[in-house]
Amino acid sequence: MDTNSSMLNNPQEFVDYLNTETQKVLEMYSTSGGDDVFRQLAQSWTELATRSWEDPTVWIRAITDYQQSQLNLWRNLLTGNTSETPVAEPARGDRRFQSEEWSKNPIFDYIKQSYLLSSRLIQEMASNANLSEKEQKKLEFYTNQYIDALSPTNFAITNPEVLQQALETKGQSLVDGLKNLLTDMDKGRISMTDETAFDLGTNLAKTEGSVVFENDMFQLIQYKPLTEQQFERPTLIVPPSINKFYILDLQEHNSFVRYCVEQGQTTFLISWLNPTAEQSDISWDDYVEKGVLKATEVVKSICESDKVNAVAWCVGGTILATSLAVMAARKNTDIASATFFTTLVDFTDPGDIGVFIDDQQVKQLETKVNNQGILHGRELATSFNMLRSNDLIWSYVVNNYLKGQTPPPFDILYWNSDSTNLPANMYTFYINNMYVENKLSEKNALTICGEKINLSNIKIPVYFLSTIEDHIAPWKGTFKGTELMKGSVEFVLGASGHVAGVINPASKNRRNYWVKGELGKGAEHWLESAERKDGSWWPHWAEWLKRRAGKKMDARADYGNATFKAIEPAPGRYVKVRHS
Repeated sequence: MDTNSSMLNNPQEFVDYLNTETQKVLEMYSTSGGDDVFRQLAQSWTELATRSWEDPTVWIRAITDYQQSQLNLWRNLLTGNTSETPVAEPARGDRRFQSEEWSKNPIFDYIKQSYLLSSRLIQEMASNANLSEKEQKKLEFYTNQYIDALSPTNFAITNPEVLQQALETKGQSLVDGLKNLLTDMDKGRISMTDETAFDLGTNLAKTEGSVVFENDMFQLIQYKPLTEQQFERPTLIVPPSINKFYILDLQEHNSFVRYCVEQGQTTFLISWLNPTAEQSDISWDDYVEKGVLKATEVVKSICESDKVNAVAWCVGGTILATSLAVMAARKNTDIASATFFTTLVDFTDPGDIGVFIDDQQVKQLETKVNNQGILHGRELATSFNMLRSNDLIWSYVVNNYLKGQTPPPFDILYWNSDSTNLPANMYTFYINNMYVENKLSEKNALTICGEKINLSNIKIPVYFLSTIEDHIAPWKGTFKGTELMKGSVEFVLGASGHVAGVINPASKNRRNYWVKGELGKGAEHWLESAERKDGSWWPHWAEWLKRRAGKKMDARADYGNATFKAIEPAPGRYVKVRHS
């Protein structure tokens, strides 16, 4: 504490310390993937500057307006009229400048408004670039990333809340922040929750069960019955390979897996391998043949059932869709119905992720991934977090590193930080054939496991659950799946986004959902003709599945069978593997 007091008694030493800490924060952002932001921004703005010479009037007008606003801002500062209507105000919902010091202190009020004016100038120039739609979105996205990164709230010396806390704690908040920063630099990522509060198998992923099969792709978990009777036709859950499965098995009150078991479903789940660089050759075909198809075979054997009901989420749904197309080509009818949560099979509208997808960016990343052998989970997580950078990056930078706070426990954010790698072979196939060329939606344009893929050959009942605020798999894009598959279709639209809209427990019965819209006339017409229902969509889905689950039978007393025996308790080893 004496060192901290000495630092505060020497203003220059204090300022130097703040500047040093801020530099380390920026280095942390760069190593987490932030360097790509500045590189892409430079490329986009070089093109914008070149085009602007064709019609410089937009720039001249924007700069003139900016200069006039700055003049008004200076006039208010020098005359003390800061209580008048501000020259620039934060957008509605912007929580960065909520502290009273940002408005009451003339210096910080000037810093805030000057930043907002500069941001507005840059955004206006970007919005008037007159580029193609895709390039325009890319320019505006990276411009906003740059603006957000350079906010005065992100720098210790220009954030009054940080300075005040440092004074009140005699510098201890800065010392604590540095400790947090060094810890996160070792991890290679920003901490979003108190990670010491969770342990897989203890208070997360704790639904009782056993691993009954494993290979070099996945472990198969069978869950213990919670009812005296179960449906004879089992349920197989296929989670995304991009994230770990326990988003579907968080805590008892919000576990989708537990809910399935409580409904009398004989429930199995795939826990994907978290690959290393040595496993770079794992292919999309492997996820189908050695993954979904093998898991289906094992589940059928254990349950002595003729068919299985499959449930999948996000990229897990895309893997399931390709698996079903392979099965259709082979006349394999082992899967009786399929449920798709927020799943794209037509990638015409890839959502906000589209800003990362163009020939140049994909080729750069493809080269990097092939050299590394994997797409590191932390890089993928950074990309997703960038889509909501103020909430998912910079708020934690400020609170963790500049204020020295420890984020509170939050199960979904713990899961979000527990990233999974993707093998280079699988990833390059996925990004090129799905996102770039959109081949999955074309008949016979892809060959997987030796079979031509035609989604229209999928003629089993399907249930699509999408969410209205999903920015990763936009619901109007996922809706296209209803037009590609030819079985009976149930489309349900939930409230909220990609994660919260799916993890909407029936026990809390929150939010709402839409059902019974008219299919075949596009997404907009479906919503216009749909019925709005209050509460969770989970019971609606459970009732839909019940009609396809067969008769009731006494619950199974044991895990596995003579061929596939219990290996270890759930959640198993694979899900606990973490790579830096």
